Amino acid sequence: MRLYGLEEHFVTADVIEAWKRHDPRLAEPMMKWAVASDITPALLDLDSERIAAMDDAGIDVSVLSLTTPGLQNLDTAEAVALQAPTNDAIAAAVRRHPGRFQGFAALATSAPSAAAAELRRAVTELGLNGTLVNANSDGRSLDAPEFWDIYEAAEDLRVPVYLHPSVPFPAVTKAYYRGFGAPVDDMLATGAFGWHYDAGLTVLRMIIAGVFDRFPGLQLVLGHWGEVVLFYLDRIAAMDKLTELRRPIAEYFRSNIYITPGGISSHKYLRWSLETVGIERIMYASDYPFNRERAGSARHFLETAPIVEAARERIAFRNWEGLIAGIRR
Repeated sequence: MRLYGLEEHFVTADVIEAWKRHDPRLAEPMMKWAVASDITPALLDLDSERIAAMDDAGIDVSVLSLTTPGLQNLDTAEAVALQAPTNDAIAAAVRRHPGRFQGFAALATSAPSAAAAELRRAVTELGLNGTLVNANSDGRSLDAPEFWDIYEAAEDLRVPVYLHPSVPFPAVTKAYYRGFGAPVDDMLATGAFGWHYDAGLTVLRMIIAGVFDRFPGLQLVLGHWGEVVLFYLDRIAAMDKLTELRRPIAEYFRSNIYITPGGISSHKYLRWSLETVGIERIMYASDYPFNRERAGSARHFLETAPIVEAARERIAFRNWEGLIAGIRR
């Protein structure tokens, strides 16, 4: 059984230097963690150490993605200048290890037309399999019409967009995620809760804004079991009669959105997701290196899941392979 990991992060030295120039204090918690912690070497490595970690976890193929905040917190000119070299680095790693790595493009979302053009290059020339973007771009939520050039390109190429969390807007962070002191404040605003809620709200806003009505073939991937919003679809249905959408909100989750665990190895959440969106909409992700699977634990999670073998294969490899089989190169 082949096992793909779809949220497997890295960073380049050039991106780290750009972050430091933009914010010498590294005020964003996840950026500081990526730049100056014990996981920094793992993020920088795209060769033997990463492959050894995959072997230890039981993951056969990692789909590489630039870690949050990616290029999305940088000045537009610098972000645009970095997107091509970053994607070239991903493609080079895939060429070095073609059976072990695939890649999601990094995009300068603050320049949507340039980002859309780079997505086309990354897919058609570099062989990457879509893009990973973070939920807001320089203070703008990704449901805004200015970003729709990216979604148009993704739909045309038939590539998925992995929507990853990002730190909530400063005003939100100040209002809701402060008052307990670091590091509690930082974790509350990011990996414990804040950025999952923010990413789920972003997807809900995308649906309500009509993104999927305008681009019905667009396929989004949500990590961390659907970023909270998946668990509230019955309640969210109260909005169906208030919008002018073509379908009930929950239906978009069963036709346009895939779900991954994103490092949360929970059979309870898996059962809920199966009931909510169906086996055709679930894939695997380990969230390396922020979450480290060891001693075969990634494979063990699926092997011990209370599902039939055909469902196990769907999650491990069939859904992903089916999704990328239709990419227009």
